[in-house]
Amino acid sequence: MQAITVQDRAAGVSGLTLSEVPHPDAAENDVIVKVAAAGFTPGELDWPSTWTDRAGRDRTPTVPGHELSGVVTELGYGTTGLSIGQRVFGLTDWTRNGTLAQYTAVEARNLAPLPADVDHVTAAALPISGLTAWQALFDHAHLTTGQNVLIHGAAGGVGSLAVQLAREAGARVIATGRAADRDTALGLGADTFIDLQAEKLEDTGQVDVVFDVIGGEILERSTALVRPGGTLVTIAEPVTVHPHNGRAIFFVVEPDRARLAELAQRLRDGHLKPIIGAVRTLAEAASAFTPDKRTPGKTIIRVTED
Repeated sequence: MQAITVQDRAAGVSGLTLSEVPHPDAAENDVIVKVAAAGFTPGELDWPSTWTDRAGRDRTPTVPGHELSGVVTELGYGTTGLSIGQRVFGLTDWTRNGTLAQYTAVEARNLAPLPADVDHVTAAALPISGLTAWQALFDHAHLTTGQNVLIHGAAGGVGSLAVQLAREAGARVIATGRAADRDTALGLGADTFIDLQAEKLEDTGQVDVVFDVIGGEILERSTALVRPGGTLVTIAEPVTVHPHNGRAIFFVVEPDRARLAELAQRLRDGHLKPIIGAVRTLAEAASAFTPDKRTPGKTIIRVTED
């Protein structure tokens, strides 16, 4: 089968190639999925888990990508809850070959059934971004109705879903980004938008929750905006500066079948809409890691047809 592979860590993105690789085997509690559409994170070539397995052993050549939507073609020994021919979507293990391939092996518990009326490209944009937004806002920050939340990168794959989820929860949403993102963020339901290049972040005043996807200076400046008892949550980098009388949390998203099903239902009900930035073929996946121009939303790789 065909897959995008990378073997030389020092080569970075330039080391990504379209290759012929062996068809994956289904281990115990695995399924094999014929991948229809896949998502990736541009920075994942810097993750240690891209290059080693859980025991720290080299596992190159490795297949990147950790989001997928597709159809189950094979069940491993002991696998329950899914069936051959079933449409599924989900998040794959960080330390195994990923989703930029025609077929991939996935633990069944990391996948959720995909309703027939949700297309694969849209579904592939949900797992990392949707679960990250949910876990940040509700599992870690415990956002509730009537609170104020500041969401950085509001037009991106994660931020755009966080804006919608926070708005649905009854929170007041302050969104940030570049000037070109203003209409997108406000259209998603943000109450206020701050242009980080032209407006003063500190003018937002204090908030109950900050959700950061940027890191660096923006993360550090955001700590002062958390009111006593509030929470700063980031996925960008470990926290070194903490809010006064508040919490600061850095986390990595975890698979969650039940939550994926809830996100899919919100999508079907019209309460959630991922922003798809671009759709590329598998052969174009390597160039998608370093796009020619910035586009709002998430890039999805269409691998095969349903």
